[in-house]
This record gives sequence, C-alpha cells and structure tokens, in this order.
Amino acid sequence: MTGLLGVAALLGTGVTAGVLFAVALSVLPALFAMEAGTYVYAHKLLGRNWDPTMPVIVLSSTLLDVALAIAAADAARPLFIVAAVLMLGVSAVSHLCNVPINRRVKAVTDLSALPADWQDPRPLWRRWHLLRTTLAVVALTVTAAGVTTL
Repeated sequence: MTGLLGVAALLGTGVTAGVLFAVALSVLPALFAMEAGTYVYAHKLLGRNWDPTMPVIVLSSTLLDVALAIAAADAARPLFIVAAVLMLGVSAVSHLCNVPINRRVKAVTDLSALPADWQDPRPLWRRWHLLRTTLAVVALTVTAAGVTTL
C-alpha cells in the first residue's frame, strides 16, 4: 500500500512542481512583456482552469505525504513529514499571497482605462510565485527521497 501511496504522492508533487516551474519559466516572462491592459486580460484567461484544479492537487499531495508519514518505516517518516510541510507551504503562499493578488487583477473591469491608483502586481506576484515554486520543487525532491527509502 505504501508503494501506491508513494506513486500518487510523487505524481501530485511532480505535477505541482512542474506546473509552477512552467509558469515561472515561460508564462511569467510573457506576462511581463505585455502592456498592462493586455496583461490583465491574459491573467483573467490563464486563471480560469488553474484556480479550481491546483488547490485540489496541492492539498491531495499534502495528505498523501501525511499518510505516508503515518504508514512509512522510521527512516522515511521524517522525509514525508518535511514534504507535507513544504506542500502546506505551497498552499499557504498560494492562498494568502497569490490568490489575493489574483482577485485584485480579476476585479479590473475596464482594460482600456486602468484606475489611476492601479499598481502593477506582477513583481510582487512573481516573488510569491517563485517562493511557492521553490517549495514545490524541494517537496518533490524530498518526497522522491522518501519513496526511495520505502
């Protein structure tokens, strides 16, 4: 049973790390190259399918790491605990930092005339995104180490 849980945990953490890495590598530079109105339009389009899907994948992966920490032998247990904490960090950064920025961007209604007090959220969003990407990649690495220890 731990082998199956390990495969599922690797799949979830791998998808999370891969998606976040792809956004950091390709999507973010493209968003930074856009004019502000075009960026807001693109941001709204890009978030449509990520928002309902990624929290499920991240939290499921966290629970799988917790289950593995409970089921695993002593040598692997600390690795799965660390991986679960890292994935919880991914979720926390997403929900507490990136999502509020996403909501502000989605609240913009007139793309041709941004409010005078509008501040470009891209630099701050990128910093939080790079943090959660790093947490996810480390979580994948630690989960893989745990699975190989099983």
